[in-house]
Amino acid sequence: MRATAKQSLLQSVHTVRNPASGTVFSEYTFFRKGTGEIIMCGIIGFTGTANAVPKMLKGLSVLEYRGYDSVGIAAQTEGGVDVVKCKGRIHVLEEKLREEPLPESHCAIGHTRWATHGGPSDVNAHPHRAGRVVLVHNGIIENYQELAEELRGSGVTFLSQTDTEVAAALINACYDRLGDPAAAIRQATDRMRGAYAFGILFDNRPGEVWVIRRGSPLILAKGKDGFYLASDMTALLPFTNQYCAMEEGRIACLTAASAMLLDDAGGSAAAEWKTTAMTPESAQKGGYPHFMLKEIHEQPGAVEKSVSSRIVGGLPDFSADGITPDFWKSVKNIQIVACGSAMHAGLVGARVLEEMAGVPTTVHIASEYRYYPPLFSDGTLVVVISQSGETADTLAALRYAKSRGIPTLAIVNAVETTIPREADRRIYTYAGPEIAVATTKGYCTQVSVLWMIAAAIAYTCGRIPEEQARATVDALAKEVPQAIEDMLAKREQFVRIAKGLVDHEHVFYIGRGLDYAMSMEASLKLKEISYIHCEAYAAGELKHGTISLIEPGTPVLAIATDPGLVDKTESNIREVRSRGAQVTMICREGTQVPEESADEIVFLPNRSEAAVLFASLTAVQMIAYETAARLGCDIDRPRNLAKSVTVE
Repeated sequence: MRATAKQSLLQSVHTVRNPASGTVFSEYTFFRKGTGEIIMCGIIGFTGTANAVPKMLKGLSVLEYRGYDSVGIAAQTEGGVDVVKCKGRIHVLEEKLREEPLPESHCAIGHTRWATHGGPSDVNAHPHRAGRVVLVHNGIIENYQELAEELRGSGVTFLSQTDTEVAAALINACYDRLGDPAAAIRQATDRMRGAYAFGILFDNRPGEVWVIRRGSPLILAKGKDGFYLASDMTALLPFTNQYCAMEEGRIACLTAASAMLLDDAGGSAAAEWKTTAMTPESAQKGGYPHFMLKEIHEQPGAVEKSVSSRIVGGLPDFSADGITPDFWKSVKNIQIVACGSAMHAGLVGARVLEEMAGVPTTVHIASEYRYYPPLFSDGTLVVVISQSGETADTLAALRYAKSRGIPTLAIVNAVETTIPREADRRIYTYAGPEIAVATTKGYCTQVSVLWMIAAAIAYTCGRIPEEQARATVDALAKEVPQAIEDMLAKREQFVRIAKGLVDHEHVFYIGRGLDYAMSMEASLKLKEISYIHCEAYAAGELKHGTISLIEPGTPVLAIATDPGLVDKTESNIREVRSRGAQVTMICREGTQVPEESADEIVFLPNRSEAAVLFASLTAVQMIAYETAARLGCDIDRPRNLAKSVTVE
């Protein structure tokens, strides 16, 4: 009954669309014009000496984790540009190619689409063709209706409902007038509002792939047999580790022999290649049933690497990141800006920064930051946090702060992305590739870096003695990884807890202090991958309204790791127990829990505050994972969600 209701809901959301009002939907996700949209399509392209079609299929298969509902490729052959595309998964495209094989091609582009303008269909799938132009597109062209009306007036007929076909038609119209690909692309994109990453083929220019991006990520790569483009480095790992991140607004032309970057003035320069430390193995499941489970198990190493690289002589040291002690001394207050789990990491960081370093710290949702900006004062530092480095709202907040002359610091996992390039200072988290949409090690490393920053400021400014600074970083580098490992050994208990959640529509997490901040992340993890409605509340707030939702059997998970607050939280647990709640308590080993207070107790290793917090994090991640697994959910690619929200 429960699964059937969910499937019905998905179908109803999937089919609603109202373009006349300016409101359009993705397959599951609402997009209101001018407010924001989840975009997570994938692009792959190649030109060189090898057969391009197998490369397209391989690259697209790597990009599957991003979520998509249709797929296609365009390949240059002796007869022109052949396009094969379809609604559905890559195996559907492969079947079409088996039935009607393409001639060998040495230049091609491919795309996985998550529907925005127009529902999933063969016609709306990418690539799109208009005249001599064939292209793939990530992003949204906000003024596509205005451009479409203009093009219809000149005789253009559109087959799809997409903004992408409009973009192709506009570039084609400019190309007909100008005859030069770069000039046509520049003239057309100058008229487009929104975000885009384009891979473009011109049918009368064999062997060339043209590229431009603004607001949506795109990477070039150099292999032994030619040149590549992709929206994600993971799609390139099967072929090469040499890459070049595209700059905003820059045009590139790829041929079998070169990758040239063109500027607005018509000048050109060869791409400069860097080597990624990522490996093909790092973007594979490695025997785990899901990327999420693999990434949870990678957290001990990710934290150790992120922390140990900032320890010199047993003390916190960010000099390798270009940050000196004098900089920390100049910080008088901090504004943390982020979205989703990164914002939750900021909530933990804010408490630690205030308690340990004595620095007043506020946390802001990035999408609200520019519209309700906080006050700046002397010594303000704006810290933006993003796993992908391309999060649109966070990038906009960064630019807002910079426009007002406020120093900025980016905490990012993805190297050479827009946010760290534009921030005044940057700290990379070294989580490695994170493929699952629901972040685990990304959040984990963000918290560890924020804790290190708190230790650095506290020690540099004399708030804590040297021995406490050493103990803090030692706990982060050694105790935290071990605490995570200890919790991973409790999988049987997490399975048991998960079995008690799967038949419920509503679940609550409660906690106080840092435990409340952790409850917010715990709640998000459960609902985003299991689709169970889950809310987090400060435990003391229950009796101010929320306790009215508690009825016999309602699952309540209480995180109570602060020795000074356990008794307070335990009294709140008694309140929900008296109303029939099914209670799971997460607390330190040695905590005295009355038998009548909880149905299940998850004991955490009783070590440092940091180790206990990360142990509780692992527990709630595993509970979410095991619950979603019991429900048969698509854990790595949950509905409605994308790995990176790259359009505001």
